[in-house]
Formats: sequence, structure tokens, C-alpha cells
Amino acid sequence: MPAKIDKVICTNLSALQAKYGAAGVKKIQTALQSLITNDKKRGLTTAVFALDRAADMKKAKAPAVTAATDPRQNKAAIDALFKALAPDYLLILGAADVIPHQDLKSPTFSPPDDPDEFAFGDIPYACETPYSQQPEDFFGPTRVVGRLPDIQGGNDPEYLVGLLKRAATYQSGDAAGYRQYFGISAEIWEKSTAMSLANTFGDSDAIKTVPKSSSKWPPASLGKLSHFINCHGASRNEHFFGQPASGAEDFPTALDAAFLNKKVTEGTVAAAECCYGAQLYNPHAHQPPICNTYLGSGAYGFLGSTTIAYGPAEGNGQADLLCQFFLQNVLQGASLGRAALEARQKFVHKSSMSDAANVKTIAQFNLYGDPSLTPVKAEHAVVLTVAKAGGKGMTAKASPTALRVERAERRRDLFSRGEALAKSQPTIRRTANGRGKSISKALLNAAKAYGMTPTNTLSFEVKDPPISKSMPKAMISKDQGATRVHMCFGTATGHKRKPTVPPDEAESASVVQTVALVIKEVDGEVVSTTKLFAK
Repeated sequence: MPAKIDKVICTNLSALQAKYGAAGVKKIQTALQSLITNDKKRGLTTAVFALDRAADMKKAKAPAVTAATDPRQNKAAIDALFKALAPDYLLILGAADVIPHQDLKSPTFSPPDDPDEFAFGDIPYACETPYSQQPEDFFGPTRVVGRLPDIQGGNDPEYLVGLLKRAATYQSGDAAGYRQYFGISAEIWEKSTAMSLANTFGDSDAIKTVPKSSSKWPPASLGKLSHFINCHGASRNEHFFGQPASGAEDFPTALDAAFLNKKVTEGTVAAAECCYGAQLYNPHAHQPPICNTYLGSGAYGFLGSTTIAYGPAEGNGQADLLCQFFLQNVLQGASLGRAALEARQKFVHKSSMSDAANVKTIAQFNLYGDPSLTPVKAEHAVVLTVAKAGGKGMTAKASPTALRVERAERRRDLFSRGEALAKSQPTIRRTANGRGKSISKALLNAAKAYGMTPTNTLSFEVKDPPISKSMPKAMISKDQGATRVHMCFGTATGHKRKPTVPPDEAESASVVQTVALVIKEVDGEVVSTTKLFAK
């Protein structure tokens, strides 16, 4: 069998040297070598590529990055590496000041309701489509990708060295241990969170809500190996927040990074629905973000959003689904990277991608952690091996070749699924065309029925994907799909909006209190309405 690189680690040495100096980079390179050695012991051939080094990139006939913060250059370089080497795992090493997130334009951008002009994400690195700022170009992920982030703006290499050492020495655990969960929810979203927990773990008996519970969680809670968090988040803020069931504008702390620090069990996997839960920012010598704190405290993986995330209060949608799909895959024995890829594919397959909130969701959620780590032991093909001298009988063992063949089959299947998804999804385009009196009145009536005072409405025209010639005509008639989708932002009737501080003007922005209705229209008639909240 020809030699194959199973795992590619991408980084930018110039950016790392600017942060840590030559001595710091040497420590990181030593830790990388240890990871490569340990990967080999578990059957993985791993190679490191510095995207800014022409000599490294020449090996894969790939262009070198000359501007570290340029998303287009980084996307082109990683695409070229993947096409040349087709690794089973692609690990991005460093925060967004080493290798940037891609700058996807958010379809829900509507200040002050949704101030995120971009939904910063890593999903384009997992897709075959070349650089683009349009999130709908990345509905078909095909690659297993994860990011191991250092501290944005940091100058101490020990944090990243620690993450690399943990990845090098990790151990898989039993599924039973990961089915013991720590699940916390803002009280206002208790029903939705309970549904997510039941779908993922089989019950919601251990759900904790804030309020009633405090943020000073006992070791028995924080020590669980699976964490599911459905709370509020805020930009550049090291806390998650609860909210009373009444909807009162009261946001007690639900999780504090400083309190969490060093209290999670090694091997923990966390999924957070919270707004800005996976935002990488410079803490300026204060406590690092919650996502960094989880990883630095021993977690193997963290899935979260870089910007404002959405979801309903009682059912499941948007952030709820992506987070539960991810944890479900982890529990079934998938690697962290495959769990994230399959969750993205399932989300696109199961959700309506004509909904702008769904489009933003797929763009903004990222996996932090080495994508090759498999937290839960999985069953594999085995071969019989001869016992050592003096021993008796034969032993059954999964060989590196058997594991590589299993992965190759899965990767081909996932690649094909991703390409099929990319071709089968509707796309949306924001439109300023008049809505007409009947639809405008219907939107106002919907807002009133949901106890909202409208503040702004975005409208989108829906473009259907190419239709197969073999598809029955009755399946593609005009009354079978949305022609327009509207996102109506608002506030609770009788409430005044509290002023929000733009994220780029404050060190610690407040909780975004956004409520929106997603309203589908078919040929001038409203056919469905869903109420969403900013997490």
C-alpha cells in the first residue's frame, strides 16, 4: 500500500514567531514532534506544513501565504494541500491571528438587532468551493477539519504547548462515561434544552437552569465528560448567562471561565449554543475566553459559535440541532473532526437552508480541538495476531492498515455526501423589493400574535437548486416550496430596547437581546412562522 499522509497540521511560523519569538516557536515545534511520534504509534502518519514557508508548500505544489491574516490566501493554501494529499484529518494550529477564520457575510446582519456583519467560520476550509464570502457556497462540507487555538494576542507558548501535549497523550474512554452529562440552560429555554438532552443522552433528568441554579457548580457537575450549554453569551466576555422563564431582562452568570479553570475532567467534550461561545479574542492578561479555558483545562474538544447564534425557546432548531448532532456522533465513537463534519452535513440535510438563521448557523459554528482524537472507544475491524514467544493462542487486534482502510471508506462516503448536498440546497438572496400590502399586514399580525413589536424586517428571495429531469412535476410545483422568507426582528411588546455596545467599541459587550420571527411565504401567502431568540 502506498505511503499516505493521514493528518496534516497547518500553521504559520511567521505569525507564531511574532507572538512567541524563536525560543517559543522551538518549544511548540518540540511539542509538535512529540504529537507526530505519538500519532505514529496509533497508526497515523502526520506532517506539519507552515503555510508561509515556500519550501514546505512546494512539496504539495501549493501557494505560500504571504499575508498571514488574508482569508483568501489561507483558503487557497489549505485547499491546495488537501487536494495534493487528501489527508483524513486537517488540523489548523493557532488562533485567528495565526490562521484566520474565513470572513463569511452574515445574511442576518441588521444592526442593532444583529450587529454581526460577518459570521467568522472554519467551514470553508472543510469545503471544495474556492474562496468566497457567501455562506451558501459552503453547504457541502467534505473534509474533517478542526482548529487547536492558542490564545489570541498571547505571548506565552506554554498554553499551546499544553494543548499539543494533551493531544499527543490522549486516551479514548468508554461510552458510559460520556453519557454522564453536565447540561445547563437559561431558564427561559428549559424546554428546548430538555429536548436536546433527551435526544442526545436519552433523558433530561440532570438539567440545570439559571436561575434557579448558581454558577458555582460543584465538582460532581463540572467533572462530567459531556457538557451541553444553552445559555446567553456576549462578545469578548468570559461568562455565559442565564435568564428567568418570565423573560425579564435579568442575566445572572451561568458559567464563569475563571471558576471553570482547571475544574473540568481531562477528556471533556463540550458543545455550547451561546452567542460568541467560540469567539477567539485577546483577553489582555485577563481570563481567556471560555472556549480556550475548556481546552486549557483538559477538554479534548469544544464546539461553539463565533457570533450571535439563534434557536427557539421550546422546540429545537439552529444551534440546538448542530450541537446535539455533534455530541451524538461523539457518543457513537466518531473522531471529533468526523463528528463535526457529520453534524454539519446532517444539519444541512435536515434543516431548511432557505432560512437565513440556518445559513448563519452553518457558517459560524467551529470545532476547537485535534480532529483526530476519538474520545469514545469505537469498534473496528480486527485481525488475528500471533502471540509472543511463551504466550498462548492468538489475539485479536485492530491493525493500522485495517483502520486506514475503514477511514478511507468513510472519507470517500462523506466526500460524496458533501458534494451531493452542495448541489441540492436552495439559496437565498436579500431583496429590497416591496412586500406588498397583504404580506406586510401578515407580518405585522404575526408579530402581534407572538407578542412582538417589529423593529426591522429582512426579506429574501429563494432560488431552488437545479432540478433532476427524473423528478416528478408534482414535486416541483410552485406551491411546494417557499418563494420568499422574511426575518422579522422585534422586541417584546411593552419593553424598551436597552442600548447595546458595538463589539468593536467595548472590551466586554452586553448580552444581545434579540428576538426574531422567521416567516415563510409561498406565492404571497404566509405558510409558517417560527420564533427565534439570540442565544
